[in-house]
Amino acid sequence: MNSYGPKQLIDGARRVRQNTIRIAEDIPEEHYGYRPTPESRSVAETLVHIAALSRADYRLHGEDRRASLEGFNFGEMMERSETEEKRPRSKSEIVALLGSEGDRWCRWVEGLSEDLLSEQVGQPGGTTRSRLEMLLGTKEHEMHHRGQLTVLQRLLGIVPHATRTRRAPRTASSSVSTQ
Repeated sequence: MNSYGPKQLIDGARRVRQNTIRIAEDIPEEHYGYRPTPESRSVAETLVHIAALSRADYRLHGEDRRASLEGFNFGEMMERSETEEKRPRSKSEIVALLGSEGDRWCRWVEGLSEDLLSEQVGQPGGTTRSRLEMLLGTKEHEMHHRGQLTVLQRLLGIVPHATRTRRAPRTASSSVSTQ
């Protein structure tokens, strides 16, 4: 029995992307150029990076269906990603990109067979990971960057939606008790 499989991955990825989009919507467009240090990604670049994460999956597990990552040119893939991140886009274009790329990735993963997802892929250094585990890594990567975006929201004086949601019941109950 598998307690975590493609359905759980897709359901989780959809929730994660919905929350990423909430963050993108909460940050005013005038702050999309904000970067905490000169060498950091801006808010916009981080959001585009998140949107484009899945493209590596299509290449590694779809187009090339690589049996091993040994010798794979990650530098070239990162250069393409950085070029994409720096392309000027409006807030509405970035939010739309997050939605469309997230939906596209989930639909693609839904179409992958259990056999493909259970295939072991060689990793640099001689270990292996299943394709499902590697795809889970894409969701984890997004969550890592979402954590960064949450910190950026705080630096910009924005209360993150998760905090607002958590505080709402307390605020409602304290206003009822004072009446």
